[in-house]
Amino acid sequence: MLKSFVPSLKRLKPGILPRLPSLAGRGQAATEREQAHGRIRIAAIAFLTIYAIIGGRLAWFGMQDLASANGFAAGDRTLASRPDIVDRSGEVLATDVRVASLYAEPRRIIDADEAVELLSSVLPDLDYEKTHAKLKSGSGFAWLKREITPKQQAEVLALGIPGIGFRSEKRRFYPGGPTASHIVGLVNVDNQGIAGLEKFIDDNGLSALQDAGLAAGAELEPVRTSIDNRVQHIVRDELAAAMERYSAIAAGATIIDVHTGEVLAMASLPDYDPNNPFNALEKDRLNRMSAGTFEMGSTFKAFTTAMALDSGLVKMTDSFDASRPIQIARFTINDFHGKGRRLSVPEIFIYSSNIGTAKMADKVGTENHRAFLKKIGLLDRMNTELPEVARPTEPREWKKLNSITISFGHGVSTTPLQTAVAAATLMNGGKLIDPTFLPRSRAEADEIARQVISQKTSEDMRYLFRLNVEKGSGRRAEVAGFEVGGKTGTAEKVVNGRYSSAKRFNAFLSAFPISDP
Repeated sequence: MLKSFVPSLKRLKPGILPRLPSLAGRGQAATEREQAHGRIRIAAIAFLTIYAIIGGRLAWFGMQDLASANGFAAGDRTLASRPDIVDRSGEVLATDVRVASLYAEPRRIIDADEAVELLSSVLPDLDYEKTHAKLKSGSGFAWLKREITPKQQAEVLALGIPGIGFRSEKRRFYPGGPTASHIVGLVNVDNQGIAGLEKFIDDNGLSALQDAGLAAGAELEPVRTSIDNRVQHIVRDELAAAMERYSAIAAGATIIDVHTGEVLAMASLPDYDPNNPFNALEKDRLNRMSAGTFEMGSTFKAFTTAMALDSGLVKMTDSFDASRPIQIARFTINDFHGKGRRLSVPEIFIYSSNIGTAKMADKVGTENHRAFLKKIGLLDRMNTELPEVARPTEPREWKKLNSITISFGHGVSTTPLQTAVAAATLMNGGKLIDPTFLPRSRAEADEIARQVISQKTSEDMRYLFRLNVEKGSGRRAEVAGFEVGGKTGTAEKVVNGRYSSAKRFNAFLSAFPISDP
């Protein structure tokens, strides 16, 4: 066959031969087909392997406890870590703990009525109607109760209800309870900061990390604060004792390093327990130190005196006639314990003379008076880390009467913390330094400080503060070895738009040791 076929090829026209198959061509085609089949087999095996891996991972994830699944729950804040908050020496003020939360897969619930009955036997505070509606919804997931106790978890497990499970979440724990609640703040049920430093931390990067899933399971560096927890404990205990002693409706205090602006302690009572903040939003639980504004009474005489001395229009050796009340418009300005004579500048301060202080303010002038209070930060909203900061209030238009009453603490409302910051300026050589709840060195403070009064004025004010404790209205503040100086203040509270002689706001503005506060 081959012999008879080959000679016939010679009679064919040129150009046709290459189109005809040969034995060599057939072999090459077969090889190519085999290679193609091999490639298809390899690709099929590869695809099967990939799908097998994916299926295996999905099955593995399905068998895992949800607590271990936080690595792929990018948007879930309940599994996201929050950094510890610690005081200046590293003592923990806030930290994360793991808790179990109860959930249901309604589509797997066999008998919703029975499930609700059983769950209510362990969790009597469970809302029966809402829980029943969730279990009957047929959805894939529904929260039933967040943050249950280990005992409750064990009892629910023992019920053996299909479609009921637990999810491990992060819960914030505050070892000190209410001790520093207004500073540290708190989080909501989804572990988001909603007050205090907790909210500050969220607003300064943590929220973005949680949204990106980068805070899940991560070990975050603790946030160190300027607070000294030992001092914080003492301050709060003293306030609680004072409230009881004087039957006060509220009390507050703050301690600041005058050279750095660091807040070492701050408390406002009544407060709340951030571990159980059921009453945190009540009006009486307001952080009065930074979020409440008050007429600060005679403590403002410290600023009026500093203004008069710093202006150069008044000297420590000057005196003013305080023998008669001041009549202005329909108002009469009197002294509470008047001396009925001329008083020197130091005497005006230690006897807390309204008349003498008003005359010093009048000598400086209304426009300059407002400019001074603004310069030392008493008329603008304070700049610090806490979100809860109130804006001071002042008259829309300053007239002579306003200047006179403001000189002794009526007519401008500001926060106690802001008042302390301005007073630190009088004590530290004349530098206004924004307060901070985070650590700050003296060098860092000097970089942001603003010189607002002279060193000489600051020295004079330290002298007057000390003199007032030695011989004036602040004698009860004398403590051996502490060299305390200060200025007392009492203001009538405004009730229904009028000053009430029966309700008082009392304050003491002090520094120690007065030689180097």
